[in-house]
Amino acid sequence: MTSEKRTRITVLGLGRMGSAIAGRYLAAGYPTTVWNRTPGRAPQLDELGARRAAPLTDAIAASELIIVSHVDTPGVAALLATVPGALAGRTVLNVSTGRPDEARALASWIAEQRGHFLDGAILGMPATVGTAATLVPYSGSAEAADAHGAAIAELGATSYLGADTGLAALHDMAVLAGMYGLFGGFFHAAAMLGGAPATVHGLTADFLVPWLRALLDVLPALAAEIDADEFAPTFASIAEMGSVLETIRGVSREQGLPTDLLDPLQRLLDASVERGLGADNFPRAATVLRDHTVAA
Repeated sequence: MTSEKRTRITVLGLGRMGSAIAGRYLAAGYPTTVWNRTPGRAPQLDELGARRAAPLTDAIAASELIIVSHVDTPGVAALLATVPGALAGRTVLNVSTGRPDEARALASWIAEQRGHFLDGAILGMPATVGTAATLVPYSGSAEAADAHGAAIAELGATSYLGADTGLAALHDMAVLAGMYGLFGGFFHAAAMLGGAPATVHGLTADFLVPWLRALLDVLPALAAEIDADEFAPTFASIAEMGSVLETIRGVSREQGLPTDLLDPLQRLLDASVERGLGADNFPRAATVLRDHTVAA
């Protein structure tokens, strides 16, 4: 066993994700202590060799690296505020959902307690923790990242984003925004098919998924256009995409469906055309949104 694998890990919060995290470290040979507000949760971890600690101060004292899996960052802050004296010399890795400003505020407070803080995100499912299918961006204390980067890498495909503690939360929110947009489109597509002599599963498996996979291959090139601020019409123009979306909304209204999930994008495309950008490549609309020039 290497010196890195002798790093002691404590996992606070044993929901589905917290349990998966603890299970991964136990399987990889890390001495792992677990704590949950409700004692006895995730009993399968006991069979893997987890050490249960109570009270919370004992759980924190047991390890150098404290990983917190909670509903949100304010909840993490409230939990740790009950044991401020226990954090000195410890590194806290928060993998709970939160805002960039919340992560920065928690980092400042933990520094006042003479501890180190890293904020991260688990972009994956509990079943994929520890595999390349789980993405783990994290940011914060460079010293802590150097000391515990190898241990954190047990969680999946990790990326240290830098010393600005808020960067991981910003990436998390941006990725999830893309996910919610995908689901919004999927839900509307499923609703449009309602009552047709076909199934939502058939539409999804035979048409939607192959089409979206093809589009995924295009996204990096479109992102490069946004970074470069160059929008030659190589994909589809804003005006063309806006016209197609208006047709989709019209068919939806004829079906009696609300278009609430599509209307914001239509407003964005219309605003882009009004600014004389209709001939530009579709991604140009992202800059209109970024510049806060779209009416609500």
